[in-house]
Amino acid sequence: MPARLLLRLVAWATLAYLLLPLLVILGASLTASPYLAFPPQGWTLDWYRQMLADPSYRAAFATSSQLALAATVLAVLLSVPAALAIARYRFPGRQAASALLMSPLVLPHIVLGAALLQFGGYFGLVRSFPALLIGHTVIVAPFVLRAVLTLLTPEQRALEEASYDLGASPWSTFWRVVLPQIRPGIVTGSIFAFISSWINVELSVFNTSTALNTIPVKLFNYVQYTIDPLIAAVSGATIVAAVLAILVLDFIGLDLLPDRK
Repeated sequence: MPARLLLRLVAWATLAYLLLPLLVILGASLTASPYLAFPPQGWTLDWYRQMLADPSYRAAFATSSQLALAATVLAVLLSVPAALAIARYRFPGRQAASALLMSPLVLPHIVLGAALLQFGGYFGLVRSFPALLIGHTVIVAPFVLRAVLTLLTPEQRALEEASYDLGASPWSTFWRVVLPQIRPGIVTGSIFAFISSWINVELSVFNTSTALNTIPVKLFNYVQYTIDPLIAAVSGATIVAAVLAILVLDFIGLDLLPDRK
């Protein structure tokens, strides 16, 4: 019993330690002082109003949202079939293909961004939304692939074979047997993919422009010249957006996909 209590205390202390910086950012975004301060020197929403009144911030939020959502959807559509192929079939180069698909997890994103900028120049995809989308899909797809691969176990394969033996079609087997089994991996991978795309700076900075900007890159450029509570307000709005995205993805994964029977 004391060991269990100690474990709970350590878990709550760790959670508080992780949440404390977020609470500091949210508190600093509400300060009435013209400089970053925590505890807040008075309370105001003026910094949030200033952020919402700036069309460049609204455009950056829209770009980041569209980019993260599109990259997550593409990552799921590409990674689930890839995971099924790697887990279910034995073919020459299987291990090499798996390592190649996982490589963006270990390669520096700044290197990938520079390579994408140089390679995209041959196809006219420099500093455009498609270039950003391709790059972000490449760096977030491994999260979905890894999360799904861990759930494609031999036991799960036995359930598929039982479904086929009972006369189910391949599509019915995938929808009623495979998809419910890998659903937690899809949800978990999608959450990591969305957040990783949303906060990415290293790759995005190579393919953004004044007219096409993401929130992380805009903040990166802004803090080089000015540090004020507006930064905390934008960061606070980003935290809220990330939490909402996690809740939406969790709802979609738990309620809209079929349940295992």
